[in-house]
Parts: sequence; structure tokens; C-alpha cells
Amino acid sequence: MTYATDESTKRSLEQFSRYDADTQLGLLWFGYLDLKDKLTPANETSTQDTAAAVFDQFVALSPEEQLQAQRDIVNRADTDLSRAYSALASSGKLDLWLRLAQGMEDGRIIGVPSDYEPPAETNEFVEQIKQLEFEQRLNFMRSAVVEMGAK
Repeated sequence: MTYATDESTKRSLEQFSRYDADTQLGLLWFGYLDLKDKLTPANETSTQDTAAAVFDQFVALSPEEQLQAQRDIVNRADTDLSRAYSALASSGKLDLWLRLAQGMEDGRIIGVPSDYEPPAETNEFVEQIKQLEFEQRLNFMRSAVVEMGAK
């Protein structure tokens, strides 16, 4: 299920899916930084609780395992955490990525290195995303993370 409804968002989603896992993770991080001041999670309590439970599994891992678990979700690997992620509702998946990004900011989750620069081939993609309206960017993010996880 995707939420990308207009052609610009769909094109961006197709391009995003062609990047490797680490590039996708970096782009999700920068997307979070771009949207975080406007995000207001309004999920049902049960969705928040379920996302929190999966997030707690991440926090219990070593930094290297946290990174690998994120890569596994992006790569749709068949692991316990990736299956737990797949079981989340679409709003729970977005909630989990929001929690992971907040965990990166407060040090509970391994962060993107401070000197990280997205690969040069993503420059055009980033410019496309910047041209999208807030709702389109949010729909892009939701669509991207909904497709992730064990299949």
C-alpha cells in the first residue's frame, strides 16, 4: 500500500527505491530533519504502544546491531525485527521511524555520522523532494517506509 498519489511523489518514490540501504537511511534522516518541526504524531494509543515496543527492541541492541536492523528493514530481510516492523500498521511504521530519528538525536540509537554527505547522485532527488509541498513530502515518507520490512 502506498500513499503517493501524485506523479511527482510517485517518481520520487521510484527513484528512492533504487538507492542502496545506507543511502535510503541517510535520506530518511535528512527527510526527518526537514519535517520534524511540523510533525504531530496523532496515532491511536495502540499504534503508538506497538511502535514503542518495536523501538524498545532497537534500544536494547548494540549500535552496530541497531544499524544492521535498520538495513534489514530497508532491504526487506527476513529477521525478527523486520517481521515485527512488517506487522505494524502503516501509521505505526511511520511512528517507529520518527522514534528512531528522535533516538538518534538523543543518543539512544546509532546516528548518522556528523560528516555524512549523501552521494552526489542523490542531489537531483533531494532537489525534487524539496519542491514538494509538506503533505506530498509526508506522503512520500509514509509510502517509502510502508514498503519496507520482511515480505
